[in-house]
Amino acid sequence: MGDVEKLGETLRTIRELAGKSLKAVAEPAGISTAYLLKLEKGQVQNPSPHILYELSKQLEVDYLDLMRVAGYVVPEAAGSSLVSQALNSKNVTDDEMRALAAYLDFLRSNPKGE
Repeated sequence: MGDVEKLGETLRTIRELAGKSLKAVAEPAGISTAYLLKLEKGQVQNPSPHILYELSKQLEVDYLDLMRVAGYVVPEAAGSSLVSQALNSKNVTDDEMRALAAYLDFLRSNPKGE
């Protein structure tokens, strides 16, 4: 999977985990729902860092993580999370990302481990 496809899958997964519609993310980020859908489908080459920044705010994710997933060279921050590094690995498959997303959704829906 290339950087564009991985970014699209990541954006879609995060948006769905947040329970937000395309419109609820796109409009406050200053882009159209059609453009966000194209991003999620991996149809946009080299999305603007400005757009990624706005999306990171709306999706409440780290901007630099989105930049890395999009294929931009970003210096490693001291103490960056092991989970972030694992999720940005080139070896994480689509099935693994979906499984992780489903598990995270389960954990969030059962905060007390019930």
